[in-house]
Amino acid sequence: MKAGKYKTMKVKFILNKIILSSIIFAILLMVACKVTKPYVQPANIISSKLYRDSLSTDTSNIAAVSWKEIFGDSLLESLIQEGIQNNLDLKIASARIKAASTNFKQSRLAFLPGFDLNIGGSFQKYPSSQTGPPEAYQLSLSSTWEADIWGKLSSAKRANLASLLQSNAYRNAIQTQLIADIASNYYLLLAYDEQLKITEKTVANRIQEVVAVRLLKESNVVTGAAVVQSEANRYSVEITIPDLKQHIHETENSISLLLGRNPNSVIRSTLNEQVIKTHLATGVPLQLLANRPDVQEAELQLRKSFEVENVARTYFYPSLFLTANSGLSSGNLAQLFNPASFFAGITGGILQPIFNKGLNKQRLALAQAAQEESLAAFKQKIIIAGQEVSNALYNYKSAVDKQLLRTQQIIFLQKSVDYTRELLKYSSATNYTDVLTSEQSLLAGQLNGINDKLQQLTAMVTLYRSLGGGWK
Repeated sequence: MKAGKYKTMKVKFILNKIILSSIIFAILLMVACKVTKPYVQPANIISSKLYRDSLSTDTSNIAAVSWKEIFGDSLLESLIQEGIQNNLDLKIASARIKAASTNFKQSRLAFLPGFDLNIGGSFQKYPSSQTGPPEAYQLSLSSTWEADIWGKLSSAKRANLASLLQSNAYRNAIQTQLIADIASNYYLLLAYDEQLKITEKTVANRIQEVVAVRLLKESNVVTGAAVVQSEANRYSVEITIPDLKQHIHETENSISLLLGRNPNSVIRSTLNEQVIKTHLATGVPLQLLANRPDVQEAELQLRKSFEVENVARTYFYPSLFLTANSGLSSGNLAQLFNPASFFAGITGGILQPIFNKGLNKQRLALAQAAQEESLAAFKQKIIIAGQEVSNALYNYKSAVDKQLLRTQQIIFLQKSVDYTRELLKYSSATNYTDVLTSEQSLLAGQLNGINDKLQQLTAMVTLYRSLGGGWK
């Protein structure tokens, strides 16, 4: 009897499997009715005139050049390498990638059925007027599976993939900005060094000049006013030295922070050793999509919001759930593992939303609004990228033009100082005010010349970052 009962249950189980297979086949036929849509990149998202006044079709682009080849200073390269290894913002970005990767892995597992193991026992005491088994034991395994008919799980997986890629793009954007910040602060530090050097040299010259003016006073060539003016002229320059040293100190601290280390001095070269060897090719605007991590990040956010809207649409359609369970059940613990205690079953259910207080409509409306926001942000990011490239390129050209003119200006300012000093000795038509004016103009020209060099180097760094260089 027990064997016949077991065969009957086995036949029923096989029939249930056939029914399950039929249901799965029907589901596969319904897959063609997906309500989700594939993501398509917005057409004409980047204009060929994005860089303004640039119609170049040359695809050569410095963004494709490694940062190790862009900077010709080994000390700067070692600082950048240290920053990439230890910068705390990069570590935070890497942690975000790990979190996004975990979410993506979980979304892939959502296609698989879930399993639960249940072990239970019960003891009942009935009134004298009722009968029933006083004991019941059960060992069962149940599984629930949601059929991805409308592509809800697929869209959720793609949304999580976009989020993972977005986290990676965010890290790359942090790295490009980090390299630019380290290089810019490094060049700023070199500029302060050069300004301090020129200022200290000027102070030394002014001290000698005070002595010379006093001798001229003793020879009645100049008045006492000239002596006082020479003293004031010396201190007007010397008073700027503490500020320059403060700027150097703060810039070193800024670089240390970027490197992820405690504030400390920075080993460096000189401003005059900095030479730009790379041709600053900008390529074509369309390359921004492949080169700029922040542009990629913005598009991935658009893709993510697109898939979230896909998911929101599927909530308007029925969901199909299949539940299977099997195990052993007996009123006697000793007979629990007998073949006759085996049971199995499968159930299917369809859940169709009818009225849920407008939650589905709200979910879809929010997803659509988020997608519109992401599209606008994507377009804005591209325009900003084009603006940064145009500004950096023009800034670089402007600095080069100014350096050529500044060289000539300093030559003639130096001659003006030399001539007025000589005239002061031998001509009453010249007074010390003329000397003072020419010296102040020369110092200003020399300091501005340093700023011109700094502008050129900084513009090169900004252009490299604006084109998306530094993360490859």
